[in-house]
Amino acid sequence: MYNLLKGKKGIIFGALNENSIAWKTAQRAHEEGAEFVLTNAPASIRMGKLDVLAKNTNSQIIPADATSIEDLENLIEKSMEILGGKIDFVLHSIGMSVNVRKKKAYTDPNYDFTQKGWDVSAVSFHKVLNVLYHKKAMNEWGSIVALTYMAAQRVFPDYNDMADNKAYLESIARSFGYYFGRDFKVRVNTISQSPTPTTAGNGVKGFNGFINFSEKMSPLGNASAADCADYTISLFSDLTKKVTLQNLFHDGGFSNMGVSDAVMDKFE
Repeated sequence: MYNLLKGKKGIIFGALNENSIAWKTAQRAHEEGAEFVLTNAPASIRMGKLDVLAKNTNSQIIPADATSIEDLENLIEKSMEILGGKIDFVLHSIGMSVNVRKKKAYTDPNYDFTQKGWDVSAVSFHKVLNVLYHKKAMNEWGSIVALTYMAAQRVFPDYNDMADNKAYLESIARSFGYYFGRDFKVRVNTISQSPTPTTAGNGVKGFNGFINFSEKMSPLGNASAADCADYTISLFSDLTKKVTLQNLFHDGGFSNMGVSDAVMDKFE
């Protein structure tokens, strides 16, 4: 390990189980010397194994609904009390589509489901940033990262309305990131990760096909959840102090490929 986060304090949203990118990021942050608070919605905490992660990383859990300003204010105030000061890093690893869960087609959604997924997956990021901003909770040169997917830029039909949610999320990172940089010297970025078999990812129809296709398209192959955790740690560290407002593709090169020999071999 490199002690990249020695002395740093943070909040990690969205760890559910050992398949979660947030879970692996928490493990790596602990290895690199950070202290942090873990948070998720109360229902997700009951479904997952967050208490195991908390024990293994000497962390405390604060339940919070990321769509609730009141919950977020309580989370950030208590986090600063527990950690003894302002925050150096935040990971937003939250995504959910009720339309996907209910197998509603993109062309025939339930718009109440659409609204709920948008609020959880994207607007929650604006709310997190809003509370951090107004409470002046971030240290200078702090780093805020949210996870996204390149369906925000390209069509992946079965990704459904999550594609719209991710596009909105990326826009929030740029727009709110401007104010965080200008006023507090804080970075805000998104990581566009390879398709990864997390609990949320596995809920998307045809997800194994996504993974297999991108593996054959990417010159370096897919980036794993552990790889993504490493990349996230680099963005939390002082080595990336001038990287902000970026959507950073972490996908083995997939995003710049037109076609690969391995894919062509399937059609010839």
